Amino acid sequence: MGARAGIVVTGTEVLTGRVTDRNGPWLAERLRLLGVDVGQVVVVGDRREDLAAALRHLAVGHDLVITTGGLGPTADDLTAEVVAEVQGRPLRLDPDLEARIAARVASLTAARGWGTPSETMARGVRKQAMVPERARVLEPVGTAPGLVVPAEDGPPVLVLPGPPGELRPMWEDAVGDALVLAALGGREELRQATVRIWGPPEAELAEVLRGHEDADGLDGLEITTCLREGELEVVTRYAPDAQTAYDALERALVAAFGGAVYSTDGRTVDEVVFDLFGSTGATLALAESCTAGLLAGRVADVPGSSAHLVGGFVTYADAAKTALVGVPEDLLRQVGAVSPQVAEAMARGARERLGTTWGVGVTGVAGPGGGTPEKPVGLVHVCASSAGRTEHRRLLLGGSRDAVRARTVAECLHLLREVLGDAVSS
Repeated sequence: MGARAGIVVTGTEVLTGRVTDRNGPWLAERLRLLGVDVGQVVVVGDRREDLAAALRHLAVGHDLVITTGGLGPTADDLTAEVVAEVQGRPLRLDPDLEARIAARVASLTAARGWGTPSETMARGVRKQAMVPERARVLEPVGTAPGLVVPAEDGPPVLVLPGPPGELRPMWEDAVGDALVLAALGGREELRQATVRIWGPPEAELAEVLRGHEDADGLDGLEITTCLREGELEVVTRYAPDAQTAYDALERALVAAFGGAVYSTDGRTVDEVVFDLFGSTGATLALAESCTAGLLAGRVADVPGSSAHLVGGFVTYADAAKTALVGVPEDLLRQVGAVSPQVAEAMARGARERLGTTWGVGVTGVAGPGGGTPEKPVGLVHVCASSAGRTEHRRLLLGGSRDAVRARTVAECLHLLREVLGDAVSS
């Protein structure tokens, strides 16, 4: 590989999980597109010694170190100060930067009606305008500037703000900096490809990869596998000269798993289903019990889904199943709400009421209570119904309530993928 970068994400709120890190993965992907490999992403709290240790650690074996966060006006915003210390660059006040930040703060204060004393604001502005010696300032998007800080011996540090809305607009300016460009000068194209497989266990994938490595080799391929909601994801990173090796790997996966390989171009099941609705012109109505609208929300997450998602019903109680989608009361008494017959009646009722091509019904026991020996926690019935076809799946899922509901949604999407795919190929 060519150039390598390390990333330090700062903030106790990120370290403790109160806030999800959105910057590390975003920066890693932006760097990959530039041909830069990310060696490590380190998360540290708002502690001076931990940040300094992370910076010194990443300085070894990386051409560029990037920090995010810790550039605000409060006492726990330590990044600029610590980076200056580690890089051996004393902090100096930049009067012009101070004036520009002050103007931004004044505008925000007026717009939001803040009554903060002016001297308090001025202290915060001055703190944000302290710049390490010989550092280049990246113009702030909010009130926090970015910085490119050189070192006497070691990689430069690119200092970026924490809020994604400020970091991302600053990125093009950052990677256009001469010092950053020089640090990443050894970069080469870094390709990434994703194969998605639905159904087989992870052990089968491991066996296929071992067999392929023994027969053809995996030289030049960095392969990462992940099992998520019943789906195997195979992500491979490689340089251009390993394209032939990657093509052979993809052929081996398709040969081993056949139709279970549903995406070789990186599309998720959500995107595949969206495309199939587009190619068939079909429409969709949903009736959900244990998922309580999660499936509708997942379908609607894809932009443009209004072209095929007509609507849905949350029919948690038996009375709602009857009133909203017409499940017969006698049927509910005879077989119970968690049954293939009720799932089919829900799917058909949703489809008929909204006049769609397909309806999907979901009913089950998500837990943690409510199970019986005959219908345990994790038992879910899902059904897809059209005028000419009905497909039912009985699921017996493990894990927490959240896990059961999330896996059920994934199962429904793959059921739609299968029936819509059959319609395309027929």
